[in-house]
Amino acid sequence: MSCKKAEPILKKEGVNYLVPFILITFCFALWGFANDITNPMVKAFSKIFRMSVADGALVQVAFYGGYFAMAFPAAMFIRKYTYKAGVLMGLGMYALGALLFFPAKMTGNYYPFLLAYFIMTCGLSFLETSCNPYILSMGSEQTATRRLNLAQSFNPIGSLLGMYVAMNFIQNKLNPMDTVERSQLTQVEFEQVRDSDLSVLIAPYLAIGVVIFLMLLVIRLSRMPSNADRSHAINFIPILKRIFSIRHYREGVIAQFFYVGAQIMCWTFIIQYGTHLFMSQGMDEQSAEVLSQKFNIAAMIIFCGSRFVCTFMLRYLNASLLLKILALAACVLTVGVIFLENIWGMYCLVGVSACMSLMFPTIYGIALEGLGDNAKFGAAGLIMAILGGSVLPPLQACIIDCKVLFDMPAVNLSFVLPLVCFVVIAIYGHRMRCRV
Repeated sequence: MSCKKAEPILKKEGVNYLVPFILITFCFALWGFANDITNPMVKAFSKIFRMSVADGALVQVAFYGGYFAMAFPAAMFIRKYTYKAGVLMGLGMYALGALLFFPAKMTGNYYPFLLAYFIMTCGLSFLETSCNPYILSMGSEQTATRRLNLAQSFNPIGSLLGMYVAMNFIQNKLNPMDTVERSQLTQVEFEQVRDSDLSVLIAPYLAIGVVIFLMLLVIRLSRMPSNADRSHAINFIPILKRIFSIRHYREGVIAQFFYVGAQIMCWTFIIQYGTHLFMSQGMDEQSAEVLSQKFNIAAMIIFCGSRFVCTFMLRYLNASLLLKILALAACVLTVGVIFLENIWGMYCLVGVSACMSLMFPTIYGIALEGLGDNAKFGAAGLIMAILGGSVLPPLQACIIDCKVLFDMPAVNLSFVLPLVCFVVIAIYGHRMRCRV
């Protein structure tokens, strides 16, 4: 009786990719940090500039709009050069955007911050368009989805750090005045409080800008596999037609749009959800926001742990089947978020993160299966699908601004949008399972 030897996930044709894998995986943590230090900033900017939730949500429009705008230019850049060049370009723009927070603060205006976010996420778009298929290429195609899930497991570690920094170095240090008190300030008093709060807000972004620049130097000086295309020709339209004619790719882009929208809504508006819940129990606004962020951190810890568990389960379960099961579980929990107007609703919202942990890399891996050299453009389409994080959160914010709908708290009812997203993902998992 022969025993089949397990195929190594970081070797291909005798080449060991361990060191490049570690360096590129570190980039996954770096963009996780950017994503999750930013989610609580919707609430922070709304308070600092005395704006509505919908206006504050423009942070997410600028943030995920950068992903959308730069995905295909990044793919063409990588096609012409290499994955390593794409990573370096991404890190450079990430660092530039983060450092632009200082001149934005000097203007005392909201909109320069949106420009800084946009430039920063143009860099993140380059990074994700480069790093995801780069990881897929560092070994055999048979182990590609496992390898990507392993690399993506370090993304929530960066996210956890981003949430921790947001809570302890921004939210806890902002002026404790609540929204009502701020609305009563004179113009001079408002500007003093605003400038003080902005000084607190920009400090972590300036620090991460320096870290990103150092990471750029490390990768620039390291020996990395080029994994460049044999042909540098950019036949953009024919390639797009070819890849979008493939059902599992086309539907994967749609599923990824709804997944990213669901993720950003659940992780951004947990602050509004918790603030409403805890203030209804007599807590002051700042304490309610900080406690909500603690629940957000708990959600990310669960997300991180679940990612490792799900990566292990992929050794034994078909990826599409597991995706379908987790999406259905997320639907059930989201129903609880909507209808339970107590702490159990918050527990359900935290639990949704366990279900989301597998979704992004698994949709990504399924969608890119068999694309070969066209994976660069396929990856760009999937990164453009991150536009869901720009389109859907403002819609949820508009619902939240209504305060009460159908005799229910609007913040609860707003989670109908993530529910719809999880239904779409469950359908994709089912259709891909049937494809096998």
